[in-house]
Amino acid sequence: MPGFWSGRRVIVTGGAGFLGRRVVERLCAQDAAVVVPRQAKHDLTVPGVAEALLATHEPETVIHLAARVGGIGYNQVEPAPLYLANLLMGTHVIEAARHAPSVDKTVLLGTVCSYPKFTPVPFREESLWDGYPEETNAPYGLAKKAHLVHAQVNAAQYGQRFAYLIPTNLFGPGDKFHPHVSHVIPALIKKCVDALDAGDDTVDVWGTGAASREYLYVDDAAEAIVLAAESHEGTEPINLGTDHEVTIRETVETIAAIVGFAGELRWDPTKPDGQPRRRVDASRAERLLGWRATTPFDTGLRATVDWYLANREDAERLP
Repeated sequence: MPGFWSGRRVIVTGGAGFLGRRVVERLCAQDAAVVVPRQAKHDLTVPGVAEALLATHEPETVIHLAARVGGIGYNQVEPAPLYLANLLMGTHVIEAARHAPSVDKTVLLGTVCSYPKFTPVPFREESLWDGYPEETNAPYGLAKKAHLVHAQVNAAQYGQRFAYLIPTNLFGPGDKFHPHVSHVIPALIKKCVDALDAGDDTVDVWGTGAASREYLYVDDAAEAIVLAAESHEGTEPINLGTDHEVTIRETVETIAAIVGFAGELRWDPTKPDGQPRRRVDASRAERLLGWRATTPFDTGLRATVDWYLANREDAERLP
């Protein structure tokens, strides 16, 4: 809708993060009045902080992207704070938005980690409650799924307006490359680049390589979020994906080729693979939002590698 965002007051939690920056750029390009709260001043896990934030800025739209995230290793060593921080942030934002007279709609971001470990492929939204998530990601996935329940009961009882989106594995320029918090693609890019710089003949990779993932370029995800904030209302979850499934082995081999690492990839089957397969049915997003992902995997991967090589110090900084 032309002019929809012009002058519209929007709070984007997590707006300084990897995905949030892309969302904020899109909103600002359409003349929205965007506020990006920073954690140092606005710790959303603390009761009352979200309410004060919304009371001060009186947003019409709240887009909740703030999250504590990391790869399999981080999920294994920090499951309790991952669960609690994500649960509290979303809970407080949802309730603050419910009580704020100015807020017309709240957009929530779920996670593909919420799906059961052995969900039939492609994942359809109806399968979300058919089992327990893959163990290494379950605390994070369950915290995010609790926000969906919260949205559904608030919509039913209070008429609160929502959109709830579930993206597959995000990647792209601006991602986190510090080993403590990086996801699969940035972690593998860093390993291959480090090996090339050091002249190493091998790169060690977790798992068997047989697990698959569906990767979604960050700009495509940002487009869907802005579309949902503008035009969609409902508490049914909406998958965001590409309908393109890639094994971890293929992922590493493609990254190695782009980086120029020609050595051996040594797989460690004692390390977890994570969820066996991931690919979502994104037809609901196309039907309700008119959205389809458009960035080819190889194109996005090359852009990510190029950005990392040009910004290594910033990319590897621990957030």
